[in-house]
Amino acid sequence: MTGVTEADQIWLLGAAVAIGLLIGTERGWKSREAPEGERIAGLRTFGLIGFLGGASGLLALYLHPVVLGFVFLGFAAAVIMAYLQHQKRSDDFSITGLVAALLTFVLGAMATLDHAAVAASAAVVTALLLRLKTVLHGWLKKLEPRELDAALLFLLISVVMLPVLPDKGYGPWDALNPYEIWWMVVLIAGISFIGYFAMKIAGTDQGAIITALAAGMVSSTALTLQFARLARYMPGKEQVLAAGILVACGIMFPRVLLVAVIIYPDMLAHLWMPVLVMSLIVFAPVLVLWRRVSRRSEQPAAPTVLQNPMELKSALVFGLLLALVVLLGQGLKEWLGETGIYLLAAISGITDVDALNLTLSRMASAGDILPGLAAMGILIAATSNSLVKGVLALSIGGPTLGLRVFVPLLVAGLTGIGLVWFGMD
Repeated sequence: MTGVTEADQIWLLGAAVAIGLLIGTERGWKSREAPEGERIAGLRTFGLIGFLGGASGLLALYLHPVVLGFVFLGFAAAVIMAYLQHQKRSDDFSITGLVAALLTFVLGAMATLDHAAVAASAAVVTALLLRLKTVLHGWLKKLEPRELDAALLFLLISVVMLPVLPDKGYGPWDALNPYEIWWMVVLIAGISFIGYFAMKIAGTDQGAIITALAAGMVSSTALTLQFARLARYMPGKEQVLAAGILVACGIMFPRVLLVAVIIYPDMLAHLWMPVLVMSLIVFAPVLVLWRRVSRRSEQPAAPTVLQNPMELKSALVFGLLLALVVLLGQGLKEWLGETGIYLLAAISGITDVDALNLTLSRMASAGDILPGLAAMGILIAATSNSLVKGVLALSIGGPTLGLRVFVPLLVAGLTGIGLVWFGMD
């Protein structure tokens, strides 16, 4: 206990007791109507369990770490025996209280072993999980087998497969990065997964906008692909899906401005007006479409039949197309050479805007190119990227959806380029 005074130890023991009282409050509230003596563990008992864990932690520091293990084993044996006796007198076979008691001991010990903040946070989460029993069980009852399968599959491709992929280039010109390509697959599958549950919980209309707002900060291209595909299975929902795509695409423009200004603050003078105008052009149709959707939603509508929670096949196909486009773009740059910032921007913008944005902003900051030229390149890339999304919406979602997306994006892109062109030094 080097450097820890007795006063510090008292505070740590107090934290251990507080952890027990917090968890005990939830446990005691649940069984508050039970007669005295029939509650196996309540507020006082859990407070003492936390105290016991904290005291055992201090003893382990003074004597030997094995002391904590022996005390825990003894405590676990006593609690298990008590729960077995309780189950003989009742029909309750739940071991939630048993697990909560053992966890309270462990958190109390952590509090006195220099992990008080982590133990306190874990205690709050524990109390919330115990308190939300009805809500969590309600969600579980509403969960369909295909939704559970989709969740496990998404965890497989993201948590298990993504981290093991190499994050470096392979193939011609080192253009193919397995990690980045699979990350796009995970991203598209994740947007499909989030969009499914957003629409199921909030309804198709509100769920589409919620998904678009979240996806717009990450990948509006992935959301465009997913919503265009949904348009095939949701006839009559083209307006709200188009509004969602435009929301995600419109968010891209302020995001581009933010990244450029962070790298080189002087870019603000060249980009703020075009970005503002482009954003207004894209968001204006959203208001019109949403007003139409709101008026239509006042009348009863047939329920929407949601499809697969996660379209992994579509994500894999898009990942393959992305790899081909990246390879083609790199090949064009190698074959044609550095023919100009504009060509580079148009090619790079097909797949990604942020990479080119960072490159040109840094070059402008270093004085290698003029800020106006950098701004023009950035907006060409943004326009190129927007047109790709418009073509995706038109070719996959059909003309009813695609024209509502393609036209505003085309007008916004050309307007932004025009503003920069006439404002260049």
